[in-house]
Amino acid sequence: MSTATMSQIVTFRLGEDLFAADIYSVERVLRHQAPTPIPNVPEWIEGVIDYQGRVVPVINLRRRFELGAGDVANETRILVLNAAGEWIAVIVDAVLEVSSLDPAAVQPPPPLFRGLAGEYLKGIVRRGDRLVIFLDVERLLSTAERLRLEQQPTDAGARADG
Repeated sequence: MSTATMSQIVTFRLGEDLFAADIYSVERVLRHQAPTPIPNVPEWIEGVIDYQGRVVPVINLRRRFELGAGDVANETRILVLNAAGEWIAVIVDAVLEVSSLDPAAVQPPPPLFRGLAGEYLKGIVRRGDRLVIFLDVERLLSTAERLRLEQQPTDAGARADG
């Protein structure tokens, strides 16, 4: 197998479950910082952070995927992701590794997987005796959700500029 067909993924943990995103979707891994809350958004949106002078929405993936609440710990990280040309951030329990992936090893997702809609998934990857849920980062926010966030009044942008 030539290395040209291999890709790389970033593997992270939410509770006991393992997830991954394509490395080209991951802009940066940040230490956890409390996002600035914004009103009238779904409960799985923690708020916004200022990242490189831009206001970036922060999604709590545990809530988004209905995995139950988790505590912020030393390992908790915020991944800044490039989703359809826009930055979104997600809170994860821990970032574990960057590893190679043979695209042929990605199995199609079942229609419903542990409360996750299949639309969020690229597939399932087996790593030893564990399953890794390979996310489709561009589908974490629907078009309607993106528009709703863009219309939210927030003073985080004013703080970022001043």
